[in-house]
Amino acid sequence: MRSDLVSGLAFSTLCAGQYTTGWAAQNFDTIVTFGDSYTDENRLGYFINHNGSAPPVGWDAGVSYKASTGGRVWPRYASAYTDSTLYNYAVSGAVCSNDISPRWFSAINAPFPDIANYELPAFVADSKFVSPNGTAFFTGTPSATVYAIWIGTNDVGNNAFLTDSQLPGKTLSDYVDCVYSTINGLYANGARYFVLLNLAPLNLVPQYALPSQGGLNSTQFFPEKPSVSGGNITEISYRMLETVDTVNSIYEYRTPFETRVNKTWPEAQIANFDVHALMTDMYYNPKEYFNGTAPLNVTGYVIGAGNISTSDRDSFMWYDELHPSEQTDRIIAREFVGVLGGESKWAKYW
Repeated sequence: MRSDLVSGLAFSTLCAGQYTTGWAAQNFDTIVTFGDSYTDENRLGYFINHNGSAPPVGWDAGVSYKASTGGRVWPRYASAYTDSTLYNYAVSGAVCSNDISPRWFSAINAPFPDIANYELPAFVADSKFVSPNGTAFFTGTPSATVYAIWIGTNDVGNNAFLTDSQLPGKTLSDYVDCVYSTINGLYANGARYFVLLNLAPLNLVPQYALPSQGGLNSTQFFPEKPSVSGGNITEISYRMLETVDTVNSIYEYRTPFETRVNKTWPEAQIANFDVHALMTDMYYNPKEYFNGTAPLNVTGYVIGAGNISTSDRDSFMWYDELHPSEQTDRIIAREFVGVLGGESKWAKYW
């Protein structure tokens, strides 16, 4: 049998499920996160309140009780569930790289800070920062620190790939390349354990959903939707479905290729967290996940329901037209902790 055919069959078998069942180290005490509003706590707020200037080296982002979920976000819960220290570099509105799909933010008179040009360099600077009294800002160690990257909601959304607003010649492959380049940068800085969260089922989010599933004609985050869609929000929803499926398929095969075939990061271990499958299961089986006092709701959203109680909020999958609810984020955090344990049904390990 030809050697190239043997290699191809071996790689197909690998991707079909011959992956490791656990991680060499499971006692993580430090979590470092990168991403957008699905993960951000206070960083974009700093930029807004300081005329577009970035936080200084060694800045503590602190906890937000009024993040994109209307409460706390998933990494803060994951930190609490594992008694871990959280370093959160996510910025609301971010894409992976402004060299691919920059999105202008008038409040800072610049594009939203991205991972490639802000979040990653900010972490690297912080990881080396020592205060005048000799205290290191970053205390994580390679064997007990996990790095999580969840980016893409803005990259594939409006004012980016969905509306053909990316820079000329840029493709979805460039966006995915940026994600894996982020691993390169972190690996060079000593990181060895990574969790990649794939794209959420954005075609189910009220902003992009089908009309029959609560899809909206326009939203606060996509006011120009009627002119973009020509009134055909079904087309937008199906385009989002196709894009998300394409990107997530790339993730599924790219990670094992880089780790097992290319051997790009010796000694590194990566978990592909299929948050898309998890959130899709939430959508179609809400009784398994939501426990609020109001009727379970996966097509509406909290802020569209008027003045409701805190306990009612736990009945909703979405907080607003684009963002998950706090209860959804609690579930994501819980399953993220399961991923760290090395045996999650929502993850594959490489």
